[in-house]
Amino acid sequence: MPHDCARPLTDAGTYAFDARGVAKRFRHAAIFGALSALMPGETMRFCNDHDPIPLLHQIGDHFGDKIKMAYISREPGEIVIDFLVTA
Repeated sequence: MPHDCARPLTDAGTYAFDARGVAKRFRHAAIFGALSALMPGETMRFCNDHDPIPLLHQIGDHFGDKIKMAYISREPGEIVIDFLVTA
């Protein structure tokens, strides 16, 4: 069953971020801002229409081991990644 990014999450500490609704010129800044706002133990569930591999490298370079990434869905047109803040 595919993940529906339009549905709010019920898990405490998990926050949805649907990048498809953010203007492209603001996306990376918005994503970095959202990740910076998370507290340890919180997760941002990121939804996008394409696999943002360059962005993932930038996040890894910037946050290091503080953020753990896990794909929830890697279907064409529906990429869902959980970003968990560990420290």
